[in-house]
Amino acid sequence: MGPLFWEKKEKRPYARLIPFIGFFALLGIWDCLARFSGWSRQVFPGPLEVLMSMGELVANGMLVKHTVASLFRVTVGFYLAAVLGIPLGIILGMSKNTRLLINPLIQFLRPISPLAWIPLAMLWFGIGDPPAIFLIFLSSFFPLAVSTTIAVEGINPTYFYVAANFNFSRSEVITKLIIPAIIPEVVTALRMTVTISWLVVVAAEMIAVQSGLGFLILDSRNALRMDYVMDGMIVIGVVGLTLDHLMRQLGSIDAASWRQISH
Repeated sequence: MGPLFWEKKEKRPYARLIPFIGFFALLGIWDCLARFSGWSRQVFPGPLEVLMSMGELVANGMLVKHTVASLFRVTVGFYLAAVLGIPLGIILGMSKNTRLLINPLIQFLRPISPLAWIPLAMLWFGIGDPPAIFLIFLSSFFPLAVSTTIAVEGINPTYFYVAANFNFSRSEVITKLIIPAIIPEVVTALRMTVTISWLVVVAAEMIAVQSGLGFLILDSRNALRMDYVMDGMIVIGVVGLTLDHLMRQLGSIDAASWRQISH
């Protein structure tokens, strides 16, 4: 059977330009609003002013400094959540008794917004990186643990019967069966949680730390530098797109399609 009509269109050269149309339209609307809305350029700067101020932030090193600080916190908190949340999800998925014991606690804590923990995080860890990392950890840990648990529970029981026939040990069941089987779901969960982590770190930096993109936006607002505020927002969007792209690339590895191939 030949490729579908819309599949043919996606292969045309100009198809790669389509995603940029929305950005160009947004720039045009933004410029028109800045020119004709009646607001002063200090309150609502146009694209040119924001671009020039971004050059200033890059030249003095502030933009790089704050971006690196935010990425550091997200990386540490996100990796801690993955290192602890995914193994816990595997354990909960394999053991019904453990799941009955721990899952209600997870389901109780999971709906609580990470931002609701800010007062406690500041009280426990003070001001600096630890409270922000703690909040990022919370935002990622529970979704990863729950998604991994569901993925393990969804594995076809036939695979476990086959593993038993081959006398697999528990460690072999985990490394040769469970982990390869849950990779697609775990990668999807990682993609969602890294975006949540990026949102949380910006909010946390507005309150609990003295650096990062969230702090840059808050400090710029207090100084009435709306162009710097928009610069921070643009960088947040660009970094968010980059992180999402990296996670999508992770989902394209051969191991991520193990279960689909095995079917």
